[in-house]
Amino acid sequence: MQGTVEGHVAPGYEPVADEFARNFAQRGELGAAFAVAREGEIVVDLWGGVADRASGRPWTADTAQILFSGAKGLVATCLLMLIERGALELDAPVVRYWPEFGAAGKQRVTVREIVSHTARLPGLETPVTWQEATDAQRMAELLAGQRQSDDPRAIRTYHAMTFGWLAGELVRRVDGRTVGRFFAEEVAAPLALDLWIGLPPELEPRVATVELAADWGSAETFGSGTGVDDAAADPLRWSVFQNPLRYDRSSFPWNEPAWHQAEVPSSNAIGTARSIARLYDGLGELLSPATLELAVTPLSSRWDPLLDSPTTFGVAFQLQTERRPLGPPAGAYGHGGSGGSRHGRWPEQRLGFSYAMNLMRESPDDERGLALLGTLHACVTKVPA
Repeated sequence: MQGTVEGHVAPGYEPVADEFARNFAQRGELGAAFAVAREGEIVVDLWGGVADRASGRPWTADTAQILFSGAKGLVATCLLMLIERGALELDAPVVRYWPEFGAAGKQRVTVREIVSHTARLPGLETPVTWQEATDAQRMAELLAGQRQSDDPRAIRTYHAMTFGWLAGELVRRVDGRTVGRFFAEEVAAPLALDLWIGLPPELEPRVATVELAADWGSAETFGSGTGVDDAAADPLRWSVFQNPLRYDRSSFPWNEPAWHQAEVPSSNAIGTARSIARLYDGLGELLSPATLELAVTPLSSRWDPLLDSPTTFGVAFQLQTERRPLGPPAGAYGHGGSGGSRHGRWPEQRLGFSYAMNLMRESPDDERGLALLGTLHACVTKVPA
């Protein structure tokens, strides 16, 4: 293996290691890990680079990385488990489980709309700081009192932050546990995963430090960065991507222990790529075949006007689109994250994968993860399961 790359691959997966090394040699990778679990076996387990540029701390086998929206895949697993148990119904009104949610004319909003990002609550309209946003129950209260957006784009807009607070509160109302505790006890413990929604404080030294690429902001997905002009010019975009302000160099919570240790279910899960791959590979241990079929059933497909891309959602999982963000297989599902991370499951190939990194880029066509998944697919077609 070349350069800073460490780890191992099973026979037949050597080209994946070479591609991972190319990310460092040719694509400016800083620190990253890529893992693949196939039918219970870790067939790819690679890491390299630095976890923290300032100190030079290397990325090691147990380095953990914040997942950004990859956290939504963890929440999706919790929701599907509750649906399978009969505790949560897709077509039930949310007020059945969360009576206060019916304020401001939302009595008819269904669970299906929450989990498929069609509830017309894509952003929080009450201005909050990132510090305030660490209080998940308070954010849920604000959303319960908020009316649905009248902006015609809202029903097609990804609920970047609000999904986590809405889904997390549903889990809490149905089960009694927060979504972080539910995940820890019902998913992470049975599968022995190093993966958390709400990081234990003693694990903070294991977390990689995230950086924005030098050209971050050029794509304008997240607005101007000031928050002020965007709130006036496009209130919807501001509410979705800048409330709280979190992708600006002056307001960047992703490296803050207080953010790591809170439960921000949309985006602050932390774990190792190895454990994320094992989660997706092990979904069959947690969910019945019928529920796994539900997981890949499209509940909404549309062109997202703010992301300027096609999106398809099942029960909170991102499903594959024509742009193939989850690799070549048409049946892939999972959830990627801001900056370029990609995590998911290829059902036909019977594997789970995770690419996690600490240098954030805005382009949806970021080559690092896509190149790894393309090479992985070429290998899988040649290696029997």
